[in-house]
Formats: sequence, structure tokens, C-alpha cells
Amino acid sequence: MSDNLEQSFVSQLQANQNIIHKICRLYTSGEDAHKDLFQEITIQLWKAFPKFRGDSKFSTWAYRVALNTAITLYRKDKRSVTTTEFEARQHYTPEVEYDYEEEEQLKLMYQAVYQLNDIEKALIFMYLEDKDYTEISETLGISEVNARVKMNRIKGKLKKILNPLA
Repeated sequence: MSDNLEQSFVSQLQANQNIIHKICRLYTSGEDAHKDLFQEITIQLWKAFPKFRGDSKFSTWAYRVALNTAITLYRKDKRSVTTTEFEARQHYTPEVEYDYEEEEQLKLMYQAVYQLNDIEKALIFMYLEDKDYTEISETLGISEVNARVKMNRIKGKLKKILNPLA
């Protein structure tokens, strides 16, 4: 692969790595599983990057690849990750500070979200990231109307989980 392609990938990954961290947090529990999933998503993004045409924003494309990777690997608690060797130059990607203490405040919300199915998790995640329904529907491959209907159902489900006596 060309140097330009590698440089472009590394800079895009650096700019969007929090997306991947958040997806990892959503689909894993524990730091080791988080790191493993982050690495696997990075590998899948790298493998798919030459086919990225730029029809959508890199972040939208990265969401789709990351969510598909997370859902595939963690569906039904299957945690066998097959690693892929690739001969790329070593790039140093400085890790953005990821504050686990701050996330403790979100523990109840995450516990509720963990009870959702894979697609519901993906949809609520993107909604909480302030993605509009157009981008959500494009990323998840569903219609905008379907995304809105599912979101309303998910909100109701989360309300019942978080406040069962109401």
C-alpha cells in the first residue's frame, strides 16, 4: 500500500478513535476485552480502508465497520477473535486519554443498555452521540422511519429498565 494511503488511514484513525473506544465500551466489560476489540476493529478498518470511497464521512463508515465487527465478535458471547497479521509500517498512534472514572458515573445507563439487543445498542449509541436519523439509518442500513420507530421503542424499554416502579 502506498505511503499516502497509510498516512491517510492513520490520521483518520487518530481523529476518530474515540468512536471506536465508545463502541468497545458498549460491547465489552473490562479493560482487556476493550483493548482486544479496539485492536480487532482497527485491523478490520485497515483491511477495508482501500475500499473506502468517501461516499460518506469517514466517521460514518468507521461506525459501520466498528459496529459490525463488535456485533459479529460479541454476538451470543462468542469471544474467539481471529487475528490477522498484516505487514504495515509501525505507526505510533498516541492514545487519547480515556477516563474510566468518568464513565463510572454512567454505570447505570450502561447496565441498562447492556440489556438491549445488538441492534438496539448500536442505535442508542449513535443517538447518544448526537447523530441524526439520516446518518443512523445510513450506518445501520435501515430506513429513517424505521430508525425513528425503533428509537422510540428503545427509549421506552430503557425507561422501564431504569425506573421499573414508574
